[in-house]
This record gives sequence, structure tokens and C-alpha cells, in this order.
Amino acid sequence: MPRYWLMKSEPDAYSWDDLVEEGEGTWDGVRNHQAKNNLAAMEVGDQVFFYHSNVGLEIVGIAEVSVAGITDPTDPTGKWAAVKIVPKQKLPSTVTLKQAKADPELAEMELVKLMRLSVSEVRPAEWKHILKLAGI
Repeated sequence: MPRYWLMKSEPDAYSWDDLVEEGEGTWDGVRNHQAKNNLAAMEVGDQVFFYHSNVGLEIVGIAEVSVAGITDPTDPTGKWAAVKIVPKQKLPSTVTLKQAKADPELAEMELVKLMRLSVSEVRPAEWKHILKLAGI
């Protein structure tokens, strides 16, 4: 059974549109231990919400882990994790951080509780609720 995740990226550095254009992107450059552990726990087929941070503050699309368990190619020490993801679907309606914070069903979501975490796990009930909010 696939697990669910949320990955944040500043859209001026790497946006949903960049991932779509690239076809497959490497999620690297993460230098937080909890986020690294989340990357290391990912498996091929896991589903990912793509979140625009800094500008937008919204979930914009769904991606899927295509390659898991790789060492971050930007890390000369070899201790940081990375994965590759492929775009699956742009959300019909984005789901903003403001919406998530105001929604009691998402009150315990890591996006809300651990806002600075760049790679977080999403519980199945949260995933389904966000899909509903997004119009899926």
C-alpha cells in the first residue's frame, strides 16, 4: 500500500511546471534530519503532494515516487537522501496553507503542525480530505 507525502519547493527555484517540463525530477538538497528520514522511508509508487512554499503557499499537484533510496547527488558526504518523482496530476483547485490551517480535519497534519518541515508524511485520511478540497 503506498504511503503519502508532501514535498515543499519554492516555485521560483523549482515549480510544478518545472517538474512537468522535466518529466522526472530529483528531490535533493534537503538538509533537515526529519525530512531526510522521510525521503529515506519513501518507496517507488508512493504518492506526493507538490507544495509551493514561500510564494503561493499551496498544494498544486500530485506526483509519484519513481526512484527511491538514492543518495543526494548534491551531497559530497553521501549522508543525505534523495528520491526521483514524476508528475501525475495538477489539482483542479489548489489547497492553500490558510485553508489547511482553518480545517479541523487537518489540524494534526504535519503541514500545519511542523510548518518548516520540507518533506512531511500525510496520513491517508488527510490525503483523501485534501483531494476532496481540491475537487477530486
